[in-house]
Amino acid sequence: MSAGPILSVEGLRVAFRSRRGAVTALRDVSFTLEAGRTLALVGESGSGKSVTSLAILGLLPRNGDITAGRLAYRARDGRELDLARLPQSEFRAIRGREISMIFQEPMSSLNPLFTIGDQIGEMLLLHEGLDGAARRKRVIEMLEMVEIPAPARRIDSYPHEMSGGMRQRVMIALALICAPQLLIADEPTTALDVTVQAQILDLMRRLQREMGMSILFVTHDMGVVAEMADDVAVMYAGAVIEQAPVADLFARPSHPYTRGLLASIPRPDRPEGERLVAIAGSVPPLGSLPSGCAFAPRCPLATPACAEPVGLRDIHPGHRVACIRAEEVLADA
Repeated sequence: MSAGPILSVEGLRVAFRSRRGAVTALRDVSFTLEAGRTLALVGESGSGKSVTSLAILGLLPRNGDITAGRLAYRARDGRELDLARLPQSEFRAIRGREISMIFQEPMSSLNPLFTIGDQIGEMLLLHEGLDGAARRKRVIEMLEMVEIPAPARRIDSYPHEMSGGMRQRVMIALALICAPQLLIADEPTTALDVTVQAQILDLMRRLQREMGMSILFVTHDMGVVAEMADDVAVMYAGAVIEQAPVADLFARPSHPYTRGLLASIPRPDRPEGERLVAIAGSVPPLGSLPSGCAFAPRCPLATPACAEPVGLRDIHPGHRVACIRAEEVLADA
């Protein structure tokens, strides 16, 4: 695969229709995912991470609309497609084949009435037209690749017969059975215990190396970001407020919100007696965001100037931030 972006999100805006009028959930979201790399989309619940991933896949609810922006995707055949305007007939041809998704809770994503082999094999029937014997062979090979024991026997198991960790491995197999270029992982380890979480993350890194795919990793866990990501885009109240390579973001967080997220991570080197620092307040309702910086009501550095709109700007090469006091934040780090 040639170098360069496989996905460029440019000025994405998403609104949801309701009886009280439209509510804007995403506000001019922009980021780029380079081929073969992992970009983490980070933020609290309600920041817009999952809405962004659903917009990319064309899976917004019926009352959700992309009202502005482009989702430029470089297809396997070299074409550049705008996913924001792609007809559903074309979307169905690439969803699952070129772009796949791992959802947060496998028990609500897997059909309890069908075996895991039937559910994974359906992707091969839909996209590659393989017959029953060929599908079964490929599914067993995929189950072995995701390290499910006794795959020739497990292929006939139902979801309820498997542990949470095994079900998540099934979801990974389902997402990767057609060898997609782009994998979207929406909080794939949140419901798992720490040991199983580490195993799943190790598995995803290995499969990424072997298959050469790009990953958009949606999470609220900065510890997972440090372990998985090459690049990070931090979201707050439906907008990207900081983006940088992962090492630069951890070394030089330049937005007060990013600093707050990092300060809340338990660390083994934290001095004895030093308490974790919580970010005061909560994410404002999308229907009543303040003017200017949406984080201002919670920000200890807010000034009257923060009531003016602020966009992303370069503070270092490859490091962009939406904060008028970013240099002060950085100097105080």
